[in-house]
Amino acid sequence: MAGTRAERSDIVRDNWVDRWLPRGIRPYALLARWDRPIGTWLLLLPCWWGLALAVHGSQTSPLQAVWYGALMGIGALAMRGAGCTWNDITDRDFDGKVARTATRPIPAGDVSVKQALAFIVLQALVGLAVLSQFTLYAGLVAVASLGVVAIYPFMKRFTYFPQAFLGLAFNWGVLVSGALLMDRIAPEIILLYIAGISWTMSYDTIYAHMDKDDDILIGIKSTALKFGERTRPIIGGFLLLTVSLIAVAAWMHGSAGPLFWIGLAAAGAHFIWQLKTLDLNDPKKLIKHFKSNRDAGLLITLAFAFGGVGFQ
Repeated sequence: MAGTRAERSDIVRDNWVDRWLPRGIRPYALLARWDRPIGTWLLLLPCWWGLALAVHGSQTSPLQAVWYGALMGIGALAMRGAGCTWNDITDRDFDGKVARTATRPIPAGDVSVKQALAFIVLQALVGLAVLSQFTLYAGLVAVASLGVVAIYPFMKRFTYFPQAFLGLAFNWGVLVSGALLMDRIAPEIILLYIAGISWTMSYDTIYAHMDKDDDILIGIKSTALKFGERTRPIIGGFLLLTVSLIAVAAWMHGSAGPLFWIGLAAAGAHFIWQLKTLDLNDPKKLIKHFKSNRDAGLLITLAFAFGGVGFQ
């Protein structure tokens, strides 16, 4: 793979961070991936799935649910940033050996480990401020996710399935939403959580295929390496499981209307497009397909919100 480190870096220069933020803040913005919002979307959308499902039949008004959704957006931005910062701290030695990540703030020397740890604390405080607006039970459920978040960066050193641990962490918001509006973790919420994990297994395997050559060189494991040429049918299985579990969760909740099924079918069609056009050896197409999962997630959110399993 030709090109200089700057050319192969996953940091796109001359973005809004470079143009608008003060120079001293830019490295922290890059550390939190503010320039790449797709991760925040993928963390936030399962929160909205759970929220839109749980609000139906609850005592929460649509306006209050929208307020909770906005708070979850702030929390997702802060906690995704904290997670990325922690990931970069733990992976700093690996990142320095890979062209795509060598220019990230810590391996590049723009932010020290101590400064990065302080930045994690600051972002965690923002997350704590969001949780203070939730019920105690929902807050405790949210805090319980920190153990998974803490160990996730180390999993690729020991297992070919770090994507599963990412799924556990990235979809925890479904459980928080259920705890917040239903005051319990209902069976349909658990099914929705598992659906989210299956979805993460799909999109993060796509992402992992961009790094497979470097991962082999430095000894990092991933589902991309484990699945190899079987990736397409395996991803198809994960996506089928995702759609099926979402459908069952909606049915169990007892209020899936026609618009819900139309929205879910649209998301299913999007997943079929992903499978048919996926090229595991084309980094540009891989990143395009990875990012397109935001659109699929939004379709599912709209299906819940306007299809009967959501706002009344």
